[in-house]
Amino acid sequence: SDLIRQTFKSMLADDKEWPTTVRVDIQAYYDRDPACDRFIMPVLYFKGFHAIQTHRLAHWLWNQGRKDFALYLQSRSSSVFQTDINPAARIGKGIFIDHATGLVVGETAVIEDDVSILHGVTLGGTGKAGGDRHPKIRYGVLIGAGAKILGNIEIGHCSKIAAGSVVLSPVPHNKTVAGVPARVVGETGCDQPSRQMDQLLPSQTMDQVVSFDI
Repeated sequence: SDLIRQTFKSMLADDKEWPTTVRVDIQAYYDRDPACDRFIMPVLYFKGFHAIQTHRLAHWLWNQGRKDFALYLQSRSSSVFQTDINPAARIGKGIFIDHATGLVVGETAVIEDDVSILHGVTLGGTGKAGGDRHPKIRYGVLIGAGAKILGNIEIGHCSKIAAGSVVLSPVPHNKTVAGVPARVVGETGCDQPSRQMDQLLPSQTMDQVVSFDI
């Protein structure tokens, strides 16, 4: 614990942006989670927030060349928070991970600012490629529970991935995709789905589902 404390102090001294980043992360939880009615709650109770902050320290260590320590923190985070975020993954600020259990983020994944991710999400590779092989999630994206996004593909800014979808190809900006494999089912209907947290499909698609004659 003393080593982690000293390492954290070193990161704070080196990364002047971290205090701003953590404040924006806390604000994301307060704004987007109806269960969060106090700013202190993510800090005390929400393991998604804890996992992200652990990753930020692990990522700093990774960039400092202290990869064994970074991988140790990844392993502990996986055990304690049930999330597996590779320390090399690049993650922006204003990130909201709701419930968090079962989240997997691969080594070359990128998550830009103001992204919301629910539990059971995988940002993984296809298993057939090396090198840069994981998804690139642009700003303002909402990823529903249980969605799997595989391969070095771009998820365009302010797009929405429906719960349970398997995404194998790039998603255009401001589009909603759903299904296995996922396909475009409409517009997102707002500037930043990650802030609105509306997980329903577009109304036109819902009307088609409701009127489907079984």
